[in-house]
Parts: sequence; structure tokens; C-alpha cells
Amino acid sequence: MARFEKVRRIVRLTVVRPITAFTQSQAAGGVLLLICTVTALAWANSQWGDSYQDLWETDFAISFGGLSLELTLHHVINDGFMAVFFLLVGLEIKREMLVGELSTLKNAALPIMAAVGGMVVPALIFFAINKGTPSEDGWAIPMATDIAFSLGILALLGTRAPLSLKIFLTAFAIVDDLGAVMVIAVFYSSELNVTALLIAGGLTSLLIGLNILKIRNLMPYLLIGVCLWLAVLSSGIHATVAGVVLALTIPTRVHLNVSEFLQKGRALFDRFERGQTIDESHALLSEERQSALYSIEKSCEEVQMPLQRLERTLHAPVNFIIMPVFALANAGIVLSGVGVQQLTQSVTLGVVLGLVIGKVVGISLFAWIAVRTGIAVLPRFISWKHIVGVAFLGGIGFTMSLFIADLAFIDESLGTGAKLGILLGSLVSGIVGAIVLSRIKRRAPAREDEA
Repeated sequence: MARFEKVRRIVRLTVVRPITAFTQSQAAGGVLLLICTVTALAWANSQWGDSYQDLWETDFAISFGGLSLELTLHHVINDGFMAVFFLLVGLEIKREMLVGELSTLKNAALPIMAAVGGMVVPALIFFAINKGTPSEDGWAIPMATDIAFSLGILALLGTRAPLSLKIFLTAFAIVDDLGAVMVIAVFYSSELNVTALLIAGGLTSLLIGLNILKIRNLMPYLLIGVCLWLAVLSSGIHATVAGVVLALTIPTRVHLNVSEFLQKGRALFDRFERGQTIDESHALLSEERQSALYSIEKSCEEVQMPLQRLERTLHAPVNFIIMPVFALANAGIVLSGVGVQQLTQSVTLGVVLGLVIGKVVGISLFAWIAVRTGIAVLPRFISWKHIVGVAFLGGIGFTMSLFIADLAFIDESLGTGAKLGILLGSLVSGIVGAIVLSRIKRRAPAREDEA
């Protein structure tokens, strides 16, 4: 028994704790994305490359009564899994607009202006290079910023990245995502099915009605959300938009305010303390303590917004399952035969220059205009060197850029060129951004509360 306990302690110290610490770090999601990207590239270009392509084209069918849904595994990931990703994006947007950096005009001005510049300038650069060619439809590809990768690099920089810089990056990346969602809904939708749209509208009204009726239980919202996804999938609008619509209807009301929670919590802890058992070391709790513990758990749930509970629940599966699987399914570009001609084709150049040049110019310039005109002010402990460095990190388009590229191009050669540009542009942007930020001397605390 003692030997077993010793082995368990060793496993906990050498395996469990490091894994737990890794998954809780901001860099974890970015590291896992990188591993899956490298794996996809290696697999697609290996002797087993055919199996990579065949896997994602595997047919996937769901039947219920007389209804059936047939998709390839690739579409299940891009239309289904990514709808959950967009649900999380929608929840983050709503939270930021309610209680975060986008909740007041003063706080929101700088990241909004930076995001607008980071969307407009890259899109203009791409369109200028590809105007009049079959690839001009991909103008939105370099607009996006990958939050996981960019925040992961900031986390690796440690104290050289002030907390206010991480907040700024998160805020403008979320606005970026909102812009990407609107672009997908408006410009990358196919021929519309009016009946399916009416059904989707009715389901959205039902979700709004649940919110108005102050129903806080998440289950009805999620069940209706699945039906909404099916309706949007059939409507011609990309199915992932359903995730954002669902997110905007998730309630934010709390059943207990903070003072009520504190008062009730103190009473419940007193009740828990009074419900002592004869043997305090015994694993089983008395009925009195079990009842008190249940009430404490319920009170903890009642003081939280349903939106925040769902957001916290989704973070782990999105960051550690959905996004890595998406990268694995979409980043496998066959590099054999790629030479100067492929690297200099207009679609690849447009994406690379849009991400590397367009992002840094757009974000930095529009942020400078916002501060210069008095619309916004630079956050504490942030210099213009920080803004330029994080603007380069904004050029890591990856997840959303790959997603838009898949929507924009049916032609396989154009899609491959776009994805090649995304990988090159994101790699260069990430490296340059990390170098710029790492060379900034730390003259202030990394956190405002250390000042």
C-alpha cells in the first residue's frame, strides 16, 4: 500500500501536475495548434499523403426518421465543429460588450479602431494585387487574427508583455472576429433557401423569447441551437453563423447579486460547520453537510451569468479539441512542386503581404489616428513599440484565415495558394512580432497591480 502511494505521488508530480499547468497556460492552445499544423503538413507530404486526403473525404451521415444529413468528415469539422468555435467567439464578443474592454466607448475606441485598420488595409492590399483575377474573391482572407496563437506568443514572452497589452490584443482580435463573422454571413453565403431562413428566424425568435422570460437553464437554448444550426446549414448562409446567433441570445441575468451571495454563503458555511460528523476523517458527509454543500453549489451557479458558465465550459474543448482538429484537417498542404512560381502567384502574395504588411500598417496607423485625434488614449505601460509588436502578432491569421479560404475558393490550386500564403504570412508575422516585443526593455511592471 505504501509503495502504491509512493508511485501515485511520483506520477502526480512528474506527469499530472506538468500537464495540468500546461493546459491552464495561455500558451497551451497555441502550442497544440502548432503541433497539429506541423503534423498535418508532415502527413500530407509523406508517403501516406493519400490517406490524409481520403480521411477527410470520408462520408458521414445522420438519419432520423425520413430525414437524413450527409456530409464528409471535412464538412462535419468546418460546418459543425466550427459552429461551436463561433459560439464561443459570440459569447466572448457579448461578454466584452457587456462588462469587458468593449463595454464603454473610452475603453473600446482604441481596440475598435485598431481592428478596423487591421481588417481594411490587409483586404485592400489583397484586392489590389488580385483585382480582375479569379482569386479576387479571397480579399477577406488576411483580415482575421488568430487569438490562440497570438496570445500564446505573448504568454511565452512573460513579463515583457504587460497585462494591458494582452487585454488590448484580446479586445481587437475579438472585434476582428466580429468583422469576420459579418463578412462570412454577407459575402460567403450561397443561394438562399427562403423556407430554411424563415425556420431559422422562428427559432431565433424562440431563443429571444426564452431570454425575455428569464429562463436561465442552458439546456433549452442548446437544444434549440442545434435545430437552428440545421436550419442555417440548409439556408445557404454558412452554418457557423448559427453559433454566433445562439451566443447573442444566451442570458446574462444572475439569480443572486454579490451581496446576496455573500450573505447566503456565510449562512450556508455556518450550517456546514454545524453539521459535524462523529469521525471528521470519514469520507462520507452527514446529511446536514451534504444538504449545505448542495446549496452552496447551487448558490455558486446562481451568482454567475449563464453566458459566463457556458463560455468557461467551452474553452477547453474548443482550444484543445476543435481548433487542433480543424488545423489537422485544413493545414495539410502538399508542398511537392512548390517553387518560385507558386510563391509569387497573386493569391499567395496577396495573403502574405496582407498579413505581414497590411496588418501591422493598419493596426498601428489606425491606433495612432485614434490617439492623435483624442478618440482614445494609450493604456498604461504600453508604448508605440508595443503597439507595433502586437500589430505584427495580429498578422497571425491562421484559424479564421484558413476557414475563409475554404469558403472563398472552390478551385483547389487557388485554395492551396491561399493556404500557403496563410502559413508563410502567419509564420513571419509571429516571428517578427516576438522579436520586436522581446527587444523592448521592461521599464514598468508587467501587471498594473504591481505598480
